[in-house]
Amino acid sequence: MLAHSPPLPLIIDHEINLTAEDEEGIILALQHRERVRRIRLVLPVSSLQKLITAIDDEFPALESLYLGPRTNHSSPLILPSTFEAPQLRYLWLNYFASPIGSRLLTTAVGLVRLLLRWINPSTYPHPNNLLQPLSLLPQLERLEIRFTLVLNPDFESQLLKTPIVTYAIFPNLHCLGFSGSSAYLEALLPYMTTPLLETLSIHFFNQLSFSVPCLLQFMMTTENFKFRSVKFVLRYWAAFVFVYSTEGASLRLCDFEVKVICGQLDQQVSSVAQICNILSPLFSAVVELTLDYREPTSSSHQHNQADRTRWRELLGSFRNVKTIRVHDGLVSQLSHSLRSDGEPPLELLPELKELVCPVGSVQDKAFAPFIHEREVAGQPVNLIGETFPAGRFRYQLMDPNGVYVLDPDP
Repeated sequence: MLAHSPPLPLIIDHEINLTAEDEEGIILALQHRERVRRIRLVLPVSSLQKLITAIDDEFPALESLYLGPRTNHSSPLILPSTFEAPQLRYLWLNYFASPIGSRLLTTAVGLVRLLLRWINPSTYPHPNNLLQPLSLLPQLERLEIRFTLVLNPDFESQLLKTPIVTYAIFPNLHCLGFSGSSAYLEALLPYMTTPLLETLSIHFFNQLSFSVPCLLQFMMTTENFKFRSVKFVLRYWAAFVFVYSTEGASLRLCDFEVKVICGQLDQQVSSVAQICNILSPLFSAVVELTLDYREPTSSSHQHNQADRTRWRELLGSFRNVKTIRVHDGLVSQLSHSLRSDGEPPLELLPELKELVCPVGSVQDKAFAPFIHEREVAGQPVNLIGETFPAGRFRYQLMDPNGVYVLDPDP
């Protein structure tokens, strides 16, 4: 059929187990390089290794390439060194050895979207080696750099010691995603300029401490980041911070998102408190704060308690918040943390006007001491009871495979 059909564009798309007949057909189609327009192969590692050897030389019509194994693996998947695609606009490489330095990135100067996700730490590129080819891609609109495994601290320290001499300007970049350690991100950001950036997604590994001053500086120089609403979601395996330029709870991709992978609630609060404390200058216009919870009732972490000081440090990053919405699962901890206990009553959340909490916490007077303190201080707070003040929300976050949705609390 290929031999006798008109020279129409070819699309190669396969994501189930590969039979011998499938393999033969795909290899035959790949031989028609001048006709192949899109390739998408999501296969077991062994099958993928057989097929990528046929993706060599120049594919003059190829516009979109998505390659990735169906599961995590440690095998080094490498594209042929002769592979070129001068018309390529969309490139996703999941769990491949780094293509940095290959002819692919040096010839595909029209790339609009690029996702590179590494799994083998031995193939992680130095920031300078990463920035060099990226600086030659002026059309990029979306860039995602994802590291899947935590680097050994000594190895990372050695990796980052090499000086960075490349400065990359991305004049058309609207969306940036990063997964990895804060140290790598802090090394990378001072050498990037993104004047049109609208969406920033950061996923951090489990760390005891976070220092992100370069992230603050990077975001302060981006004119599009003007925030009005922040939503925290504490889940049994990660903490999420969703930051929006508008108020309200509409389902949409947020402007700025941070995810920290950790399981204990006290560490989750500590992590986001450290990050938000450094980024607090960005939150001066935030007027709405939501504290949400996604904890299965069967979880062994159900009764975790976060340190009161950490809660107050987290809340202290939002000096001008006027409304707070609280999930039922966080009422006990928040009501305890809001009490002044001898501190000046208006030191924390001095502009707060409304506290929206579950109806039950109004009836059992969980927030009564805090409300009383504010009345005495002459800055009353209106306590509002709702059935689901926070748990009914859905949240969207960037994911290497598209957009991931956190469903409402069941």
